[in-house]
Amino acid sequence: MSLLSWLRVALVLLLVVTNTLVHALPLLGAALVKAVLPLAPVRRACNRILTGMAESWIAVNSAMIDAFTGTRMQVEDDTVVQRDGHYLVLANHQSWVDILVLQKVFNRRIPLLRFFLKRQLFWVPVLGLAWWALDFPFMGRYTRKEIARNPELGRRDMEATRRACGKFRDIPVSVMNFVEGTRFTGAKHAGQSSPYRHLLKPKSGGVAFVLDAMGEGLHSIIDVTIAYPAGRPSMVDLMANRVPAIRVHVRQRPIPPEFVGGSYQDDRAFRARFQQWMNGLWQEKDAVMDRLMAPPR
Repeated sequence: MSLLSWLRVALVLLLVVTNTLVHALPLLGAALVKAVLPLAPVRRACNRILTGMAESWIAVNSAMIDAFTGTRMQVEDDTVVQRDGHYLVLANHQSWVDILVLQKVFNRRIPLLRFFLKRQLFWVPVLGLAWWALDFPFMGRYTRKEIARNPELGRRDMEATRRACGKFRDIPVSVMNFVEGTRFTGAKHAGQSSPYRHLLKPKSGGVAFVLDAMGEGLHSIIDVTIAYPAGRPSMVDLMANRVPAIRVHVRQRPIPPEFVGGSYQDDRAFRARFQQWMNGLWQEKDAVMDRLMAPPR
């Protein structure tokens, strides 16, 4: 990478850090008031402040991407959404850039996106506390082998999901789920023997738990497909202006009533039907990826 590119990266990174600090300080102040005075009117007022600061931080980051890169973002989106709705957002996952893309597409159109985060991310300086203040749920994210050795670990994540969804019932929310559970790489794709050309196998459990806890309160599913025709980028690639185009397809889906309130863990037949439904969504998404990755005519 050239010296000019490194200077660009350093400048953008400095601006992002500055933007984060400017927004994080009042955000953490509101979070402290919310924790010290747990009264319903105070909590509601603090939640509005917290959400407003987060949306402002996202808006500034998005403006900087527009100002300092030539990345063309092409979005296909015919959804009808509300700022005060309740949505489950599902997306494929290829890069940390995905998060910036999702925030740019949906900021101030739907409620603030809230992600299920690995517990270790709580210790990220400044951002970890900000995510905690915004009620982002932190989870263990244990492997199947770890859960097989100690089933209690799986139950902990289920309870964390239920607690988070309990909080989300009282506020407008967009629950974000990267269904593959990890970022796409060629090695992971081959290791899974994935039947999809552009995707890893979907992990259905997290989606099922959210529908179990919140299904009747959700308005719809927002299904997002993100493609990088020039190759999967890193954050450095984006800041260095090496991502020529990003293509996004957004589709709104109804909540299947037969999957609301079912027991994914205990009902084997229900689990099989749910996994079949998720696999069908991923087959459709893989076909959309084919189209988004194709060179323009």
